[in-house]
Amino acid sequence: MNPLNPSQPRRVNPLQELQGCGQAPWLDYLKRSFVARGDLAEMVARDGVKGVTSNPSIFEKAIGQSDEYDDAIKEFLRGGDREAGDIYEHLAFADIRAAADVLAPVYSDTGGRDGYVSLECSPHLANDTEATVAEAQRLWKAVDRPNLMVKVPATPAGLPAIRRLIAAGVNVNVTLLFSVDVYEQVARAYIAGLEDLRESGGDVSRVASVASFFVSRIDTAVDKKLDALADKTLAGSLRGNAAIVNARMAYRRFLDIFEGRRWHALARAGAQTQRLLWASTGVKNPDYKDTLYVDALIGPDTVNTMPPATLDAFRDHGEVVCNAIQQEFSGVRRERAVLMELRDRGISLEDITRDLLDDGVKQFVDAFDKLFAALEKQRAAHAG
Repeated sequence: MNPLNPSQPRRVNPLQELQGCGQAPWLDYLKRSFVARGDLAEMVARDGVKGVTSNPSIFEKAIGQSDEYDDAIKEFLRGGDREAGDIYEHLAFADIRAAADVLAPVYSDTGGRDGYVSLECSPHLANDTEATVAEAQRLWKAVDRPNLMVKVPATPAGLPAIRRLIAAGVNVNVTLLFSVDVYEQVARAYIAGLEDLRESGGDVSRVASVASFFVSRIDTAVDKKLDALADKTLAGSLRGNAAIVNARMAYRRFLDIFEGRRWHALARAGAQTQRLLWASTGVKNPDYKDTLYVDALIGPDTVNTMPPATLDAFRDHGEVVCNAIQQEFSGVRRERAVLMELRDRGISLEDITRDLLDDGVKQFVDAFDKLFAALEKQRAAHAG
């Protein structure tokens, strides 16, 4: 019963309900005080949060735009002058390890299916396969937590890096995925990496990966082009559809890939599917429901990583419909109709997803550079 109104039954936490639908809620946020105060542990217990994702923008806001890390930086520099990169890694590794330790029971209880914390390779390496592989392996060893996932972007250079890292037993979160065709290449790289690992005598059951498929940025880009159309009625009917259609097509591709004979040979050896992780699920258009990209993308064997505001909103008024991802529209025919309407108006989802990948890398590079500039200022101040 609801203690505030005994006549009303207590509402089940929608975030907890997601687990019954086969979806894991993760949190797209990380900050030292958030972990130290016990807020992450509370979300794990109350909401069933099963993972944490970070990126250069998150660290830039946490470290570069607050004074929370000043004492830690000052203490670190007492041992001698350090480069900005050393300071960043000293701070970031500590935060990642602390979050990973909070999530260690989840990792254990789920048999390594959940309980992960993600750390990004330097975005400056996004177009260099060899440098990405070396950086990811270095981060993997330095953090030294089995429930770490190293983030690698789905660039042309990132695809071969994914295969090699999986073959080396490194957990990988493939990020900046926008295109369904590129997603298929990512899934195939994951499977090929597992096959390489098995052939070398490795244990395929001990490596995990997610494919982070970005959502809201698709609608933002498509809606901007729709706003320029002369036919405002048609534009209105198409708004807010492209991102969900794109995600649904990726999910259907996921089901096809992980039902094949090639995959089942790995599954018999204990391999886990590479789940689709819905990223960028915070709604950017105030005209849309603030839980749109959670409500519509509930499906088995998926993850949804939510920024704090979206997670709070879904806890408060999210709508849980198991397998909603297959029910949101009327099926393949409806999806094709949406894509054809967009194409007929000169809006190419292929062009948009390619541009979004390039822009995503640039945004992370900019955030990384901004963070390092802030750390250089602190370094100079403490040295002075």
